[in-house]
Amino acid sequence: MATVPIRSFTAQQVSHAVITAAMKVHTELGPGLLESTYTACLQFELAQAGVQGVTQVGLPVVYCQVKLELGYRMDLLVEDLVVVEIKSVEAISPVHQAQILSYLKLSGKSIGLLINFNVVHLKDGIRRFVNGTNWK
Repeated sequence: MATVPIRSFTAQQVSHAVITAAMKVHTELGPGLLESTYTACLQFELAQAGVQGVTQVGLPVVYCQVKLELGYRMDLLVEDLVVVEIKSVEAISPVHQAQILSYLKLSGKSIGLLINFNVVHLKDGIRRFVNGTNWK
């Protein structure tokens, strides 16, 4: 019986795949739609490229060694390596940046992408964040 090799990605490869897929989605749809639309289309594009992304991943808070389910959700977790937070806002604010940094800390993931689709050129709406030193 033949086994299917499990594809293994680095965080950098996943990050590149997400950005490539996001560019394709933005080119097709343009700015001005809901975050949920961009999230679904991005997940679709990643799947087409053979990259697994899971949407609305629960993110508990551990406080005083107690796990609290408070309703935090990561928009997209790609290959269990990269946290993607999708926005469709006029401008990225410091609170959006704090949100992705908090999600990285709570999830233990090393790389996060904050993508604002409500821009003319998507390259202006992408910010990459690194938590710790395990991102290599």
